[in-house]
Amino acid sequence: MLKHPDQFINRHIGPRENDLQAMLNTIGFQSLDELAQAVVPEAIHLKRDLNLPEALSEQELVKHLKDIAAENRPLKSLIGLGYYGTYTPLVVLRNILENPGWYTQYTPYQAEISQGRMEALLNYQTLISDLTGLPLANASLLDESTAAAEAMTMAWTIARQQKMTFLVDQNAHPQTIALLHTRATPLKINVKAIDRNDLAQSIDADCFGVLLQYPDTYGEVVDLAPLIAIAQSKQLQIVVASDLLALTLLKSPGELGADIVVGSAQRFGVPFGGGGPHAGFMATKDEHKRVMPGRIIGISKDAQDLPAYRLSLQTREQHIRREKATSNICTAQVLLAVMASMYAVYHGPKGLKQIATYVKSLSHLLGAGLTKLGHKLCASTYFDTVHVSASSDQADIYLQKALDQGINLRKTNQGLAISLDETCDTELVDQLLAIFASDASSAVKSSDFEAQLSSFATFESNLQRTSEYLTHIHFNRYHSEHELLRYIHRLQAKDISLVHSMISLGSCTMKLNATAEMVAVTWPEFANIHPFAPEDQQKGYSLLIDRLSQWLQEVTGFAAVSLQPNSGAQGEYAGLLVIRAYHENRNEGHRNVCLIPTSAHGTNPASATMVGYQIITVGCNEFGDIDLNDLEKQVNTYQDRLAAMMVTYPSTHGVFEPGIVKACALVHAAGGQVYMDGANMNAQVALTSPGHIGADVCHLNLHKTFCIPHGGGGPGVGPICVAKHLAPFLPGHPLRKVGGAQAIGPVSAAPYGSAGILTIPYAYIAMMGAQGLKKATQTAILNANYMAHRLSPHYPILFTGTTGKVAHEFILDCRHFKALANVSVEDIAKRLMDYGFHAPTMSFPVASTLMVEPTESESKEELDRFCDAMIAIRDEIREIEAGQMNRNDHPLMHAPHTAAVVTATEWKHGYSREKAAYPLPYLKAFKFWPSVSRVDNTYGDRNLICTCPPISEYLN
Repeated sequence: MLKHPDQFINRHIGPRENDLQAMLNTIGFQSLDELAQAVVPEAIHLKRDLNLPEALSEQELVKHLKDIAAENRPLKSLIGLGYYGTYTPLVVLRNILENPGWYTQYTPYQAEISQGRMEALLNYQTLISDLTGLPLANASLLDESTAAAEAMTMAWTIARQQKMTFLVDQNAHPQTIALLHTRATPLKINVKAIDRNDLAQSIDADCFGVLLQYPDTYGEVVDLAPLIAIAQSKQLQIVVASDLLALTLLKSPGELGADIVVGSAQRFGVPFGGGGPHAGFMATKDEHKRVMPGRIIGISKDAQDLPAYRLSLQTREQHIRREKATSNICTAQVLLAVMASMYAVYHGPKGLKQIATYVKSLSHLLGAGLTKLGHKLCASTYFDTVHVSASSDQADIYLQKALDQGINLRKTNQGLAISLDETCDTELVDQLLAIFASDASSAVKSSDFEAQLSSFATFESNLQRTSEYLTHIHFNRYHSEHELLRYIHRLQAKDISLVHSMISLGSCTMKLNATAEMVAVTWPEFANIHPFAPEDQQKGYSLLIDRLSQWLQEVTGFAAVSLQPNSGAQGEYAGLLVIRAYHENRNEGHRNVCLIPTSAHGTNPASATMVGYQIITVGCNEFGDIDLNDLEKQVNTYQDRLAAMMVTYPSTHGVFEPGIVKACALVHAAGGQVYMDGANMNAQVALTSPGHIGADVCHLNLHKTFCIPHGGGGPGVGPICVAKHLAPFLPGHPLRKVGGAQAIGPVSAAPYGSAGILTIPYAYIAMMGAQGLKKATQTAILNANYMAHRLSPHYPILFTGTTGKVAHEFILDCRHFKALANVSVEDIAKRLMDYGFHAPTMSFPVASTLMVEPTESESKEELDRFCDAMIAIRDEIREIEAGQMNRNDHPLMHAPHTAAVVTATEWKHGYSREKAAYPLPYLKAFKFWPSVSRVDNTYGDRNLICTCPPISEYLN
């Protein structure tokens, strides 16, 4: 009776108690426990409750998180290393970052209902392309260091993987150098750190590329043109890691001859967040478009010959290329890229240049003052970072004096580096000068150098940028808050999200992202912590990370956790690297075969390729389960070289395979390790666990099962959980003691990856508790089986378990409709838009099917509404079969129908406008209108346009 009456579990789980019972009755069960017993194989049932704290109410959680936040001390961090203070425009903070209309969108595979976000991403690509001086940019990567690693392997691919040495400027960011080594080692690439002044002597016949930092990690800016000319003369691919704000003043790397440019868009309005999430960027030359990793937004046309955005060149995606992929990047940091793009739209080219000039001027005021005080600067040409020479002992004294005044500086081998940003001012400069003064009588003020400000604002002529950028109208129109607000909401209105309807994507788990889970993300105590701030300033983060890690260990049945991977695919990669290190530590580094069943997740082969493994496919039987006979055969064939098996559980076919324990045992008997993909963990939590089943390592998609929102295709967090024998090899980091005693190298730029959003899964588990998590899993399974029951008379369910039931998702077989009625699975997906729904996962894992996952947070009313839509579409197909509608003119083939099409003066179709737009009564109350007709994918790939068109096209 003393428990708070408003429990979060009642907010998270969609169906009410009477609905749950009605749904159970429909499928023939009395209780959720009985259903779970029937669906989950007896051999893997978890026979105990999870050991988790008692569930908190929303109000109790907020107080609890406030207590944790109070343990953090967000001081003024001038540490740099690729992370800088920035002001998030409040109109962007409130209307994008804190807006579920933006953060609950899915990856824009269905172009017609994703036009708003893709316009924002095209703006982002234009921003990156213009500032880097290269014609092609992708829609963001995970962070700067992983982007650099992707650039290295891209350069290696361009060189046909025939040369094996990659040079890197020793003055690149240390986390980037470390991550290059991590990526290079399993591929047998030799990463060689060099003094850039010795570049000519360092190049030999085995070199395929070089990475230069511009400005470098200590702030120095050098003219890269001579260095690039040397590298070009030796046919090296030139990668430049750069700073977007600096590039508003500096000559672009593209102008200087760079082939690939990478970096982070963090300082364009995205807070520190303890290291992330932030949008990495990559730009390159047009001839490399088919080997560039990540997603690219392009401009095509729709069925009305009007411009429309789409994901271009999708055959590059690792789901399709599988073991031929050179990258496993399956996410972009969309929400953060959108924020950065809106920051640029809001400020425009003049505003960005003014900010950059302000920052450069402040840093040179500081540099001039330090010089007058008698200090020596390590470089005379710099943008935002002043590198002061000092002995180690003297540096420690200044470091402590700054700390006493609430300022973090960075100690280097030569002294101290001080990185200024747009949040700094002359008062701070004066404070810093006072710290470096020997006594009060020698004080110097920034005002002493006002006469020199004009010279501080620009670079020397060989470095100063003269080329234009951001000339497109989008960057020159929305500079008042009112105009930007309207622009943001115009774009939002073109995108379907969870604020409109369920998004039933199999394997992607689009569930409720509760406001109470999200609220702490923007609190300054979490948002304003630099990832390399002293650990005693991050006690709140440490507490949060330790507890969340313990909870995830309990949920997975494993002994240790690394939260560093910042996407699910990166979790796969990290897990395999840990397995690889384990084998090498046992002098079994020859083990290089990875078994992957055809029922495994689509990114698995790409991840295995990245760690240098040979992939052997294991078949499935007629029920969709792993063929244990084939598995045993492959294990016996490769037992001396068997490193791992990658398995998804429940399988991507949507069933709990009864042979999973035997499959794990077969692999273990041959000396291999079992990697379990966590994509379908939403069906396991509190009912079973990877450790209980027999796996050795799994990754978790915290952006799926544990409520971090998808954000239109990112952010994500993909931690790995491992058994005790693998714990020593968890990822480390060069700038923070994390990971195991025999840690592999870092897999992300920051020690804890995207730490800034870890409050979300923490809040979810804290508010659900053990019983809530169990009921969530059971309800997810119930919702899937209820929908499968309703839809099975109309669409064959492709795979079911031995009890005839599915797990938390199921596959609708649509393969026969083409012959019956000239209807493709794409037609069904597009027609669903007319009914107000995003399509389920299309043609994965089986071509011409739809994979449906409702999750536990959808109500019975919403499940029924979706089922009604699917049944109505099946009835439309029957009308075509019966000859009641023309096989070559029916609503499915012309879907989606826009408002412009339906209200046009001319209507040429044999079906009514009402049937096109309002096929079911509920649509009369509210209808989401797609903003474009069906997009022409082929045209978009043949006519690749990946930046904003010239203004002239808008003025004509």
